[in-house]
Amino acid sequence: MVEVYNAGQDKTYTAVVLGATGLVGSALVQQLLLDSRYTQVTCLLRKPVKHSQWHDPMKKLHPLVIDFEQLQDYQGYFGVNHVYVCLGTTMKKAGSKSAFRRVDFEFVHIAAQLARGQRAESFVWISSVGADAKSSNFYLRVKGELENAILSMPGLRNPSAVRPSLLLGERNDSRPAELFGIHFSRLLAPLMFGPLAKYKPVSAATVAANMIRLQVF
Repeated sequence: MVEVYNAGQDKTYTAVVLGATGLVGSALVQQLLLDSRYTQVTCLLRKPVKHSQWHDPMKKLHPLVIDFEQLQDYQGYFGVNHVYVCLGTTMKKAGSKSAFRRVDFEFVHIAAQLARGQRAESFVWISSVGADAKSSNFYLRVKGELENAILSMPGLRNPSAVRPSLLLGERNDSRPAELFGIHFSRLLAPLMFGPLAKYKPVSAATVAANMIRLQVF
């Protein structure tokens, strides 16, 4: 892990992260904690986590367990410079299309509204390669509808979406279909260039780094 130093930069930043315990979210929090531009990183969580999950040499981490069903009640925590949203589930875990949409669309959309209301300087969230509001695939359609809703939201400052393909990294949950897709994509990766390059598997750490680069400093 490499700490980021920015000599000569006077301004410091605060951030809030939703989805901090997921594959990308966990990598993102670690990078933020080692980035000297940030003085405080607040993580809004569904359940308690061990502080030792991350290396926090400058004691920036502020974890807070909240009720995501009442996310709007926590609007004050969005009064930060940068908002990062790494929320996401699977159809299997959600159990239904409506439950999936609740997490992958509604919670993220509410977070964007709260960021707008608290005048956060920028808002970055995870979408998906192939996101398209007109897609026949439910997952990609929801991601596309969310992109349209957030990017057209009046008053939201500097919204940006990252569109990763299959994610590489150690997950806490088992996703056999995704693992198969990753192995298959790795075999095809040498053939993926030009327009196909965006479909290559990508590490969670790379996605996290791209999210940070999209923020306004």
